[in-house]
Amino acid sequence: MVTLNEIAQKAQISKTTVSRVLNDDKTLSVTEETRKKILQAAEELDYIPKRQRNIEKKINDSKNYEKIGLLMYLSQESEYDDPYFSAIRNGIEKRMFELGIDISKILRPPFNKKDLEGLDGLIVVGVIGQGEVENQVKQVKHLVFVDVSPNEQLYDSVVIDFEKATSNVIQYLLDLGHKKIGYIGGQSYTIGGLSGELEIRDIRKRTYEKVLTDRGLYNPEYTYIGKWTTKDGLMLMEEVIKSGNLPTAFFIGSDPMAIGAMKALSDAGLKVPDDVAIFGFDGIELCEFVSPPLSTVKVHTEEMGKAAVNLLVERMNGRKLPLKVVVPTSLIIRKSCGGEGN
Repeated sequence: MVTLNEIAQKAQISKTTVSRVLNDDKTLSVTEETRKKILQAAEELDYIPKRQRNIEKKINDSKNYEKIGLLMYLSQESEYDDPYFSAIRNGIEKRMFELGIDISKILRPPFNKKDLEGLDGLIVVGVIGQGEVENQVKQVKHLVFVDVSPNEQLYDSVVIDFEKATSNVIQYLLDLGHKKIGYIGGQSYTIGGLSGELEIRDIRKRTYEKVLTDRGLYNPEYTYIGKWTTKDGLMLMEEVIKSGNLPTAFFIGSDPMAIGAMKALSDAGLKVPDDVAIFGFDGIELCEFVSPPLSTVKVHTEEMGKAAVNLLVERMNGRKLPLKVVVPTSLIIRKSCGGEGN
């Protein structure tokens, strides 16, 4: 097992400073160079943080984790079209592999309660309403929800702050001088539930409307909704162009849709960001390689998946208090929005 002394020697930094950095001591003031040197040394030596070691020790001492299911509460097509969900799933599978845990069962709607029998724990990924929880998955003793928090008083969840992230994007576009800001997004549903298909209003769209309404700038004619796909991003932008009422900027609810929208603009002879500024959401790797590079909200989707596994393991090893983990996001400014980016 790698010790703090070994990391301190490799980084040529005191053991105390190494310990405080690795334990994320908020009161410590060190240069970014020092912090990077410590983290790099720890990574090169394959250092495992104490909290992770404790989790893994509990796992090795316990048999309760043997039957864990993964419920992807969306269609396989939706997961394929949107890298957001496939990255969350990748994080779940990576963390479970690290901990030596197998996924006993992978489910998608439609399914019945018998499919959940025998499971000790279940990670649910995707939009699911409280009614679906009560009707379908509540029978599993240990539940963790990812991307939605149906009841934070009862269940663990891992989410991002869609409202804050969206507000930050709209404010950034306003600061660039845009007054006509459009929105392109998709519809979210609970699918295959006992209560039927139910639309869940997207927080990004709702926040976009509220921020611009508060400033007297909201125009419903600038909102276009389809499926969360590159194809629909292209088709919806083509529809906007044909309308002759083109906003000067667009916030687009997913990067694949934004990439499709940028192609539609290019095909029409319009330039991004000179004619229309574009800002996406997700932070997928492809954003950096489109032309111009796409500004986006970076979502740490893989970390969301890993956090869900950690929460489930903690629950199955005795934690009673439900926890809601809010994973931070950040704006990545690139040329597509006309700001000061690469």
